[in-house]
Amino acid sequence: MNDFDSFLQDHANCERKASAMAMSFVAKYPDRVEIIPELIETGIEELEHFKAVYSVMEKRGVKLPAEMGQDIYVKQLIDHCRSGREDRFMDRLLLASIVECRGAERFRMVYEALEPGELKSFYHNLWASEAKHGNIFVKMALIYFDRDSTYKRLEELNLIEAEVLSSLPLQPALH
Repeated sequence: MNDFDSFLQDHANCERKASAMAMSFVAKYPDRVEIIPELIETGIEELEHFKAVYSVMEKRGVKLPAEMGQDIYVKQLIDHCRSGREDRFMDRLLLASIVECRGAERFRMVYEALEPGELKSFYHNLWASEAKHGNIFVKMALIYFDRDSTYKRLEELNLIEAEVLSSLPLQPALH
């Protein structure tokens, strides 16, 4: 919270990438028609979050960075995706869930640390929205994969995520 402006820049970048990620599922898996409407809705909602974060940044006089950097946390998670269309599809959905749940956790922490006011309310709303997104991606995986293999892989990926998190430096970032 000591460098909240840098956190806002990273947060905006994460929302932009989350929107792009939802839409990339639509582009890469157009045959998965059962989930396309929800992916589009999620992509739009994440873009709305980006717009809202940008508005907060404008009010504070914070600019978007000239170059939006790579999210090392997400990159390291994606490096653990299996190959093969179906395995990779499952892993990407489950990793999206993990990332959204981690974001919700961080938004809760930000919410709890802020003084009462507009910004605190903003992060409360984001916390609720991101928690919902975490569940959405697991539900999507369960449409295409059996429950046991889905939750087994989710457990494996959660262990990997814990290792990745513990290896990262503390910084003013969402992940």
